[in-house]
Amino acid sequence: MASSTGDRSQAVRHGLRAKVLTLDGMNPRVRRVEYAVRGPIVQRALELEQELRQGVKKPFTEVIRANIGDAQAMGQRPITFLRQVLALCVNPDLLSSPNFPDDAKKRAERILQACGGHSLGAYSVSSGIQLIREDVARYIERRDGGIPADPNNVFLSTGASDAITVLKLLVAGEGHTRTGVLIPIPQYPLYSATLAELGAVQVDYYLDEERAWALDVAELHRALGQARDHCRPRALCVINPGNPTGQVQTRECIEAVIRFAFEERLFLLADEVYQDNVYAAGSQFHSFKKVLMEMGPPYAGQQELASFHSTSKGYMGECGFRGGYVEVVNMDAAVQQQMLKLMSVRLCPPVPGQALLDLVVSPPAPTDPSFAQFQAEKQAVLAELAAKAKLTEQVFNEAPGISCNPVQGAMYSFPRVQLPPRAVERAQELGLAPDMFFCLRLLEETGICVVPGSGFGQREGTYHFRMTILPPLEKLRLLLEKLSRFHAKFTLEYS
Repeated sequence: MASSTGDRSQAVRHGLRAKVLTLDGMNPRVRRVEYAVRGPIVQRALELEQELRQGVKKPFTEVIRANIGDAQAMGQRPITFLRQVLALCVNPDLLSSPNFPDDAKKRAERILQACGGHSLGAYSVSSGIQLIREDVARYIERRDGGIPADPNNVFLSTGASDAITVLKLLVAGEGHTRTGVLIPIPQYPLYSATLAELGAVQVDYYLDEERAWALDVAELHRALGQARDHCRPRALCVINPGNPTGQVQTRECIEAVIRFAFEERLFLLADEVYQDNVYAAGSQFHSFKKVLMEMGPPYAGQQELASFHSTSKGYMGECGFRGGYVEVVNMDAAVQQQMLKLMSVRLCPPVPGQALLDLVVSPPAPTDPSFAQFQAEKQAVLAELAAKAKLTEQVFNEAPGISCNPVQGAMYSFPRVQLPPRAVERAQELGLAPDMFFCLRLLEETGICVVPGSGFGQREGTYHFRMTILPPLEKLRLLLEKLSRFHAKFTLEYS
């Protein structure tokens, strides 16, 4: 004890002192947070980009970041109408310019009228601009075939990521009564990271890779039964269309999930940010809200549900504006007030993102001057994504040792890779997950940045990576071929 006191006084005499905040003394929950999509492999990709700029010789001329669903960073052009209206909202002096169509001007004026001081620079109410929430509710009604949506149940958010703060309301208890949340494996790491930060218990249920990543209710029962030994499961999260797996749930599957959640008293969280991204023939997006309401009593009036959407994906790809919403259904009124209180702590979601969301949920009507161009641009983006989804599946499945399920929707493929036992041993010697070792070698030798499957979760003894299908078609073709060739070389090296 005396020696540590002596060390401290000596440090003080020399003008040094220990930091108040150290790794050992910081919030342990934050230390447990991991987010693979922007993890160590992406840090290395950034270093490589820097080295290339400094003229360091590499076996490649550019780093291709296929690690994150950022469409415009990959070269997708913004939709003209969305940007025209935003430009007018940001700089209202342009409203007198002849270079903008009349419908864009009317939309900008309508949005500005609903803003404090008629400016995008003013705060909004915490749940989002009332006019925009009303437009979101009308969008949900149209999408769901006329099933009513109440704007008071719609909360605008900073992208969909921020909307999953609904989880904060669910987390309670200690030890065996601590809240458990069922999440799909593979999952989008936002969920595991949020649960770690909140100190909730992550309950894994596995999607069935042999059946194109289908969700099986028997697997939900298994996960729930095992979890009840050590926590209190209170919520079930479903990602549809799937990220990273790209599957689209059938209506029958959604009904079965709703019945399961109802019988087991679980709050349902439906991540539906890829609802515009459905490519496979025979696949169709069904919202959880619509299916729930069409199931009628007792489900429609009692099953609690929060569903999320965003401006970052779809055909828009407007990630940087951070626009999104959550709609809650059958939530306790007093809890809904608490949710609003929680949102008010952050004042409001970014108002430009709210404006963008308004344009996404109420695009030009067929009689509007901008309609034809808007439709053409939207269809072109979605048609190209569908072609890229097909190409990805095809090229990977032709490569020995790589297998890829159909990319039915979303923006990613999640292929399975065979790794030789010697590669697995080498990875273990380096203290790395085998698929992390593979992805790091891929990055160092080809400049291709993908995320190892271990960052999303996978069955023991299987290896995967997640790759976006967003690069331009010809660049994507070269990337897929290069990746397949690297896998063959890597396999040979460690055989």
